[in-house]
Amino acid sequence: MAKILIIGARWCRDRVAHKVARAPQVFTDIMLASRTKSKCDAIAEAIGANRIKTAQVDADNVRQLVKLFKSFKPEMVIHVALPYQDLTIMEACLETGVNYLDTASYEPPDVANSNINGNGPTMIGLKRQGSQPF
Repeated sequence: MAKILIIGARWCRDRVAHKVARAPQVFTDIMLASRTKSKCDAIAEAIGANRIKTAQVDADNVRQLVKLFKSFKPEMVIHVALPYQDLTIMEACLETGVNYLDTASYEPPDVANSNINGNGPTMIGLKRQGSQPF
C-alpha cells in the first residue's frame, strides 16, 4: 500500500491520476499537486473527489516541495510537470527521502515553454553538447 504524490496538472496528468486511482489496493492515498490547484480539483472531481487530495505547489520551489512532502509523507512522487522542473523535484525528493518517478526528459525552460505552444524544437534525437545522442 502506497501514498503517491503526482506533481503536474498538464500534459498526461489526468491519465496518470486515473490509472493510479484505479488501483486502490496498491495506491491507498493519492495527492495531485500543481501550481494551479483548480486544475487538480477538476481532475480529482472527474475521478471521484473523495479518492484524490489536491494541493497547490510551485514545482520550481524546493522549499515548497519539501514542505508538501513532509506534510503528506508520500512514498513516491510521480513527476508529470514540465521537464525542466525535474531537478527541483528531485532535490526535494533527495532531501526528504521520497522515491521519484520521472516521466519527462530534461529540456531547458525556454525549449519546454516553446513546445507547450507547439512551435518549439524537441530534444528527442538531438545531441547535447558533450554527451551521447539520445
